[in-house]
Amino acid sequence: MQKRALAVHDISCVGRCSLTIALPVLSAAGVNTAVIPTALLSTHTGEFTGYTHLDLSDQLKPITDHLSTLGQHYDAFYSGYLASGAQVEQILYMLDRLADDKTHIFVDPAFADHGKRYSLIDEDMPAQMRRLISRADTIVPNVTEAAFLLDEAWQGENLTLKTVEEHARRLIALGPENVVITDVTLPDRPGETGVCVLCSGMEKPEFIFGRRYEGLFHGTGDVFASFMLAALMKDKAPLEAAKLALDFTHEAIALTLEGCEPLRYGLQFERVLPRLLSLS
Repeated sequence: MQKRALAVHDISCVGRCSLTIALPVLSAAGVNTAVIPTALLSTHTGEFTGYTHLDLSDQLKPITDHLSTLGQHYDAFYSGYLASGAQVEQILYMLDRLADDKTHIFVDPAFADHGKRYSLIDEDMPAQMRRLISRADTIVPNVTEAAFLLDEAWQGENLTLKTVEEHARRLIALGPENVVITDVTLPDRPGETGVCVLCSGMEKPEFIFGRRYEGLFHGTGDVFASFMLAALMKDKAPLEAAKLALDFTHEAIALTLEGCEPLRYGLQFERVLPRLLSLS
C-alpha cells in the first residue's frame, strides 16, 4: 500500500523552501503527500525584500477538523516553519486529531540559523517548540536551533564536537527517538560540514561529514530534512537516512553552483530527484 504523509509548512511563491521542497521530494519517493500551509509568502525572507506574508493561523483548525473526518492514516507527520510560537498549540491539536501511534512524527524546528531567529519569528518560539519536539520521533534542528531549544547561546566559531554531543544527548532526553543536528561546522575540520546523529539506544552520537561549499544556500535545511524523511519512508534506518540526505543535499549544492542561478532562489534539488526515484 502506498505510504501517506502530511506536511505542515509555510509556502513561498518564489524561492525553493518549505512546502515547495517537501512536496516534490516526498512525492518522488512515492509518498502520497497532503499539505497544510502555515503561512503564505510571496518569497522566502532571505535576501528578498518587500515580500508579503499571510499568517494562516485562522485556517489551521478548520482544515484539521475537516481532514479528521476523512479517516485517513498518515505514516508520517512532517512539520517545519511555523508563522509564530502560538502556532505550536495548533500543531499539537493536529497531532491529536490526525496522527496515531503508527505515525512517524518528524519535526524540523525551522526557526533560526547563524546565531539568530528568522526575521518573522517571535522570541517565544524556542520554548513553544520544546513542547512540539517532546512529541516527535525524529527532530532535525541545525546547531543554532539546537542551542536555542536548550536555552543555550550559539557557539559560532567556538563550536566543539563535545558541545554538539552534549546538545544531542540533552535533546533526546526531551522525548524524541532520533536527534539529527545539522550544519555542524567545526574549526578543527576546515572545509567540512556535517551532521550529528543520535538515536535511542546508541551509546554515543555519530558524526557524518562532507565537503563544505562556500556561500549562503537558502532552503538547505528543508532539502536535507525532506530527503531524510523520504529515506525513512523507504524504510531506511535513521543513520542511513541521514547519510543519504547529506549526500543528496551536498550534490544539490554542487549542481546549484554549476548552474549559476542566483543563490537566493534556493538549491536545484530537482536535479537530484532521479537518484531518489531509483532508491530501493
